[in-house]
Amino acid sequence: MRYILSPSLLAADFSRLGEEATFAVSGGAEWLHIDVMDGMFVPNISFGAPVMKSLRPVSEAFFDVHLMIERPERYLNDFLEAGADLICVHLEATDQIAQIAKRVHEAGKMFALALKPGTRAEEAIPYLPLCEMVLVMTVEPGFGGQRFMAEMMPKVERIRALREEQGFSYQIQVDGGITLENLPVAAGAGANVIVAGSAVFQRGKTAQNAR
Repeated sequence: MRYILSPSLLAADFSRLGEEATFAVSGGAEWLHIDVMDGMFVPNISFGAPVMKSLRPVSEAFFDVHLMIERPERYLNDFLEAGADLICVHLEATDQIAQIAKRVHEAGKMFALALKPGTRAEEAIPYLPLCEMVLVMTVEPGFGGQRFMAEMMPKVERIRALREEQGFSYQIQVDGGITLENLPVAAGAGANVIVAGSAVFQRGKTAQNAR
């Protein structure tokens, strides 16, 4: 599978969000990672559907929407209508994974499942046939700029092995603490979609960093 960079807008300058998104894409990013937090599932609050909707007209990027919210089924239609291309929900946040995946697919969009560091790969097995992507968190979700958890690489390897054993075709994403130094470690374990925040949106060189 080819490698994809999905810069996390959580690390961007919120006062220049549209401009930052444009700079990231001009640097070669095809995806934009949009972290949605509700202050309940994770201890932070970020974007909502209206912010994402305002970005949609100014960016042709693929919107990779990571819902770090409790009971994401409540807001699913809002994010689909706001322009999401992929909806990622946490296994730990809802008991309606199959129903959510069905609604996402009916809307013609991609579905992904996210796993927090404490969640075993085996817990995702019943839902892997529904996924276009599996996200392995390499930090505890909720805040940017955290240290990369190399101890999550066996989980990435297990998710890759399950894909090969079962003949699935989902992509594998990693999110949290990714830098140029540890990116090869994540890629070597099997990740092909890389979320990077601080490594891209820093020092006023967004386009250059994305390259």
